[in-house]
Amino acid sequence: MSTTVYAIGVTEENKNLHLIQIPRRAVGPNDVHIAIEYCGMCHSDLHHCRQEWGETKKPSVPGHEIVGKVTAVGSSVNKFKIGDAVGVGCFVDSCRTCPECKDHLIQYCANGVVGTYGAKTADAPGHTLGGYSQSIVVDQNYVLSIPSNLSLDAAAPLLCAGITVWSPMKHYGVKAGSKVAVLGLGGLGHMAVKFAKAFGAHVTVLSRSPSKSKEALDLGAENVLITSDATAFKAAARSFDFIVDTVSAEHDLASYLSLLRTDGTHILVGGSPDPFKLPAFALIPKRIKVGGSLVGGIKETQEMLDFCGKNNIVSEIELVKAGYAEKAWERMLKSDVKFRFVVDIKGSLGKDTVVDV
Repeated sequence: MSTTVYAIGVTEENKNLHLIQIPRRAVGPNDVHIAIEYCGMCHSDLHHCRQEWGETKKPSVPGHEIVGKVTAVGSSVNKFKIGDAVGVGCFVDSCRTCPECKDHLIQYCANGVVGTYGAKTADAPGHTLGGYSQSIVVDQNYVLSIPSNLSLDAAAPLLCAGITVWSPMKHYGVKAGSKVAVLGLGGLGHMAVKFAKAFGAHVTVLSRSPSKSKEALDLGAENVLITSDATAFKAAARSFDFIVDTVSAEHDLASYLSLLRTDGTHILVGGSPDPFKLPAFALIPKRIKVGGSLVGGIKETQEMLDFCGKNNIVSEIELVKAGYAEKAWERMLKSDVKFRFVVDIKGSLGKDTVVDV
């Protein structure tokens, strides 16, 4: 039997986040029912609900950095049991038959991955509804185990911010001894610093603002390069094997390529809405590679979580109540958070929740 739960989302009638009720499907044979305790906030949540990436179906409930406890399992579930700490990331299904799915690259499903929110589904209301809600029902094959030593609230952003930088750093070959520059010290960037440091790489943060220096060093970076310092920027030419670019606004990509060594790699994970100007001779003289990446598959995300458990790595977060969500979005737009907002679903979402706008 399907159930109705409380959530915060947007509707045709109210474009701001507010309390609504949404349906959740009955637990099927392969399903896991999760009581959501915490959900991280991603810029994607805001863009989706405010229709900045195109028209969205209503109601819209965002949230794809979901952690909680298993409260029921289907008759065929063998991966999880009641009481397990689990997570759900950016997608809840895929075709399972294409070469990408069979190669554990679910995020690149050739027939279209099913996003955790806003994706077409047979369940009511016809599209997926995310983690700013009391519970969710997900096929066991798209659920992740959270290591017992990790705080659930601080682990939540690993399911998007974490895997978004982990996957390309592993794919492109960041390792012990690599010289890595991280461009942008936000939700993604701070996780890139932590992971690169844990891999044994030498880490430098690239920032326009000198005020970021202490934060970067506290996170484990060895150096900070202030990019507005023209002399220091020029002196850093050919310094790095990799640049992890987390900036989602327009920026001069070609100038940063000058910082790479021969055979260096510029990894794009920030989605700038404007096209880059990329001169051929920014690439040719040093055989530079520019590549992108989109989160990670279930197998890879579990590997990341297990690594985080062994190395005690979590995100730096600000925990907020559900009623503060709209204000948190406004602060997020101003980069006024260190470094990721997480909503306390268990402790603040219910029939009496009022979202302060």
